[in-house]
Amino acid sequence: MKEVYGEQCLARCTIFRWCQRYEAGRVNIKDLPCPGQAHVVTNSAMISAVDELIRQNCRITTSEIAVELSISKGAVNLIIHKKLGNGKGCAQWVPKHLQRIRRRREWVFA
Repeated sequence: MKEVYGEQCLARCTIFRWCQRYEAGRVNIKDLPCPGQAHVVTNSAMISAVDELIRQNCRITTSEIAVELSISKGAVNLIIHKKLGNGKGCAQWVPKHLQRIRRRREWVFA
């Protein structure tokens, strides 16, 4: 098979493993969920808790939020930037659409 497909050819053991799984009854090609800690903790309660902390103190850092809520800094960043649509502007958390308006004003006055 390597003569035909070259280096992109699958290993023989991988094909055998797939055949064993198919014969055992697995027909879904998607990965099975792995046991352990959940990768993302972005439920609505956590999103509202982060939003409330930012509203109380707009100069709070992601590290402080992560310690306060006992979640990772990556999860805090995901919630702030993707779910809430905020970003840092002048050391304060501000909605991104306000940052764009502020930049336009600076261009006009510059």
